[in-house]
Amino acid sequence: MASGNYAKKPAPQPASDVQSKIPARATRRLPDPVDVEEIDDEVETVAPRRKRTNTLPSAPASTDTIHTEPILTRTKTKTTNAVQQPYGSRPLATFGRTTVVDTPRPTTLQQHGRWLKPAVIAMLMAVLFSAILVSAALIQRPGGPQLINYFGGQVYSVQVGGNLANTWQPSKPLPPKVNIPAHPGPYSVLGKPTLSVAFINQVLGSYGSPAAGKGQALYDLGVKYQIDPAFALAFFFHESGFGTAGEARKTLSLGNLRCIPNAACVDRNPDGTGGYASFPTWEAGFEAWYKLIRNLYVAQLGLVTVDQIIPTYAPTADHNNEAAYIGSLKHELDVWHAGILKP
Repeated sequence: MASGNYAKKPAPQPASDVQSKIPARATRRLPDPVDVEEIDDEVETVAPRRKRTNTLPSAPASTDTIHTEPILTRTKTKTTNAVQQPYGSRPLATFGRTTVVDTPRPTTLQQHGRWLKPAVIAMLMAVLFSAILVSAALIQRPGGPQLINYFGGQVYSVQVGGNLANTWQPSKPLPPKVNIPAHPGPYSVLGKPTLSVAFINQVLGSYGSPAAGKGQALYDLGVKYQIDPAFALAFFFHESGFGTAGEARKTLSLGNLRCIPNAACVDRNPDGTGGYASFPTWEAGFEAWYKLIRNLYVAQLGLVTVDQIIPTYAPTADHNNEAAYIGSLKHELDVWHAGILKP
């Protein structure tokens, strides 16, 4: 038989009652089980993984300046003995660095010298050739210095009529022996005066002609022989510059006529050929030209216009340029008819 506390044991209590009597701080609530994949997703969203980068640690601080330029750098060096490279050439690499030689920019002449020099030479040759042609033309034109060689008397016969020379010298207009067209066309020598006496005198005076002031004689003789005195003035200018050059300075001949009957003949060749008709006054020289044109070229040969007259009056056989002569006469007439003194 038991005594004291051992006498009676207490009955066991339910588990819920026991747990409620444990202090709160002594209890620990275990987390609910979670899925591992869900945790990974949350971590990835909140803090994404860092990418590995191959970076070098920063250099320690120092008071010395660190040059970060590459070994090969473009440097400009000026040397007096350096060979200049063409403009725009690549730099020369020497001993681990690039050396750029300072060269002056080429001038315009240097840039275009390859084609400019031949062009200049060609232009000079063209100018020289043109000067030679002009000089030859001036020498050959009857109005310039009389350097024309005359051989055999062929031109003499053609210009003044040869065996017809005696037939055109009467001091009056002869009736035509051939049919003269009613409308001969432009630049016909036949007609009334188209220039006034005052204008003719102005032209002669502007060139310092020794026949200056003789405009009235030119005008009156043109009316007498039915030839427009403007043509006489044009021939006078082309043949001798209004008596300022060539044989006309001593022969007083408007048209530099070759030797003819009833006129003195000067400057003949040693064999008796050639020569020029010489007259005592300018008026006599004017009238001889009017007779030649009116009584030989128009009345007997039927030649009325400048284009028809010149091939006989100043033929190529006498070293004349017929086309240039015709063009010159027409130009002079056009200029004077426009009221201009000097062509």
